[in-house]
Amino acid sequence: MIRVVLVDDQALFRAGVRMLVDSQPDLEVVGEAGDGREGVDVVRATSPDVVLMDIRMPRMDGLAATAELLADAPAPRIVMLTTFDLDEAATRAIRAGASGFLLKDSDPEFLLAAIRTVHAGTAVLAPSATRELFEHFDSRSVVAGEPPEFAALTARERDIFLLAGRGLSNSEIAKTEFVSEATVKTHISRILSKLSLRDRVQLVVYAFEHRLID
Repeated sequence: MIRVVLVDDQALFRAGVRMLVDSQPDLEVVGEAGDGREGVDVVRATSPDVVLMDIRMPRMDGLAATAELLADAPAPRIVMLTTFDLDEAATRAIRAGASGFLLKDSDPEFLLAAIRTVHAGTAVLAPSATRELFEHFDSRSVVAGEPPEFAALTARERDIFLLAGRGLSNSEIAKTEFVSEATVKTHISRILSKLSLRDRVQLVVYAFEHRLID
């Protein structure tokens, strides 16, 4: 069972998402909150696997709440909810450690798939949106040049890193590299460990910030 907490200041939106999530045999809403401050308290009290976090809320916004929760150990996986496509605030949250973002008007099936995807350790970041998303980052944060820890990757890990950094899925990487998906998953896990990255979203951010991909 994947445990979910909803944090959004719109009660009607929360009710709709709760009904949708609770209709699934493998998903369960274990708590909800109407602002970021309350959201932090609810998450810490219920220890969910995935948090759906609105960005703009009273008392404490989603960015501040996300930063506070990601400092916990272990931290839940957090998906930002936004009204605007490629919201600048969403990109900042992803950079800080959130596992992706969803539009509030996303199809119900996409929202459910996103929860399962994030719980499995993969980012909610469509390959087609990767370039547009990171164009929203402040270019002053880009650090040109290969970082020292990148040298610890093997040649195969570097190849897989670059493909993952471009937003390819495990199956797409497996076809490109002529290996199994299980092998790709193992390589991705080792890459994240060597580079001290949380998940694939952080991998993409890392690749962008160091200009390791075009």
